Amino acid sequence: MESKFSVRVRALVVCSALLLGACAGYSGSNLKPGVSTLPEVVGSMGQPAMVWKNPDGSEQLAYPRGPAGTQTFMVYVGPDGRLQRIEKVLNMEHFARVQKGMTQDEVLRILGPSGSQWTQFYPRSNQLAWSWLFCNSWNVQEFFDVMFDASSGIVYSTGLHPRLGGLGGVQPPCGQ
Repeated sequence: MESKFSVRVRALVVCSALLLGACAGYSGSNLKPGVSTLPEVVGSMGQPAMVWKNPDGSEQLAYPRGPAGTQTFMVYVGPDGRLQRIEKVLNMEHFARVQKGMTQDEVLRILGPSGSQWTQFYPRSNQLAWSWLFCNSWNVQEFFDVMFDASSGIVYSTGLHPRLGGLGGVQPPCGQ
């Protein structure tokens, strides 16, 4: 007869394996550039939120991990249907690429879609705000904001603001 302890240990091992498998699919860390195929990417990471097909036959897929997630992954697949690379895009390097005068489509290709709960229209100024939640270099949650002219869909400005949704109105740490 098996002890309760060994049953619990087995259950813990199975749960740990399932969680590790889910984490691998979350970021695509189980996929290999030059080897993994588009069906393997979708099988591992799920259906993308957005897909862009390029004239050369390559594709770009956006995987925002939310709604309260702090990561978006861009997956690049070559014309041969094989994975080229996966990039985490919610970081200062990618935010710096968003410039005044860009279109909404250009911003989407850099950062992917923002969370619908963080999209706001300001009728008095005729501006549309898109915000992305991310982990800053201090390991706390912050928003990157892009303001568009609502009529033209052109970037008007960008900025950062803290997420003050933690206990006592402070920025929650990442991983929460």
